[in-house]
Amino acid sequence: MSAVMVQAQSYKVMTYNIRLDTPVDSVNQWPKRTGKVYALIKKYDPDMLGVQEAIHHQLMGIVDNLKEYGYVGVGRDDGKTKGEYSALLYKKDKFEVIDQNTFWLSETPDVPGSKSWDAAITRVASWAILKDKKTKAEFLVINTHFDHMGQEARKNSAALLKQKAVTLNKKKLPVIITGDFNCTRDEAPYSEMMNPKGLSVLDAAPKEPPGTFCGFKVGAMTCRAIDYIFYSQPWKASGYTVIEDNDGTYYPSDHLPVIVTLKLK
Repeated sequence: MSAVMVQAQSYKVMTYNIRLDTPVDSVNQWPKRTGKVYALIKKYDPDMLGVQEAIHHQLMGIVDNLKEYGYVGVGRDDGKTKGEYSALLYKKDKFEVIDQNTFWLSETPDVPGSKSWDAAITRVASWAILKDKKTKAEFLVINTHFDHMGQEARKNSAALLKQKAVTLNKKKLPVIITGDFNCTRDEAPYSEMMNPKGLSVLDAAPKEPPGTFCGFKVGAMTCRAIDYIFYSQPWKASGYTVIEDNDGTYYPSDHLPVIVTLKLK
């Protein structure tokens, strides 16, 4: 890979927990907010987008309505289409998928549906090695969603995620990691992510960024910063933004999307 070729190329990277489709959300159930989610993605136009909590029909709705995107990922329950996806969407006209797969956040990461430690539910990470069709630059992108209950599971998931980012990355390509980590910056999983051992990554956010988990209703709760974009060098980050678009009453999801521009130095 020629650094000269890719220096001028930058990419918009987004992470977005779109909230699964469930009747308990009433006025905020998925069919009532699909247009808002599609419009938000279209407006901010990410080149790569990690989504969390996407049920199969939700993911199909996104790629059917935003045809510029392809995706990698599988349902976490069976490794096919059952359960939530932590899918990675990418611009089909910009990128070629060189390799891709999904692993489970467990002691048996290659076993579909597996869970370990104190995790309440099955969790996955989906990844792809993308190649820029124009510049030929390649990089590894991983998208994930950590458990919401298990403290040990979150910490061990962070260690596994970094380990996989090394073992999957035989060419030592630049790395991007997106996801809902279900932890704040003062908790052990974040410290594990920032531990330079094995793989050194940086947090794309400035110090004390806005919260990202806010609930659907605007102003109803104090938002918690639990959604992240991490990257390895030689990426350089700029324009970090927590997107607060809403209709005056509700956000399109109970999480706010995060977007950043990453450029290879």
